[in-house]
Amino acid sequence: MPLSEEELRLLEQMERALSEEDPKFASTLRGTTLRQAARRRAILAGVVFAGGIAVMMGGAVSGYWPVGVAGFLIMLASATILLGSIRGQRSGAAPNISAHPSGFGVVDGGRRGHHGRGHGRSSSFMETLQARWRRRRDRGGF
Repeated sequence: MPLSEEELRLLEQMERALSEEDPKFASTLRGTTLRQAARRRAILAGVVFAGGIAVMMGGAVSGYWPVGVAGFLIMLASATILLGSIRGQRSGAAPNISAHPSGFGVVDGGRRGHHGRGHGRSSSFMETLQARWRRRRDRGGF
């Protein structure tokens, strides 16, 4: 559901206030996309995986089996993170992010095309929230 004109205006005011109040934080928010973060995480997980192989082999060569088990656990954890970040990069189409003069992006969609468990419950939850929002707005309160 798209935002109303007043909601967009309020959002823009909040973004401007954030940029004026803390420009360093605002530039940090603009700096990294989710895809870049996932790529960095995948590279780091690959390096840690190689380190896990080295630890496991070191345990095997030294004959001290707890070191080998620790190396295997390091490899397992890093492989899980690696696969999760790769899957995150490739999953579906990227959300539609519209540019804004402040430099912040507004994500359009969110759960579009998501057909998982509890879909009916979340839609009724959203309807309840929307009804509350309309009542507050109609009463003149924010």
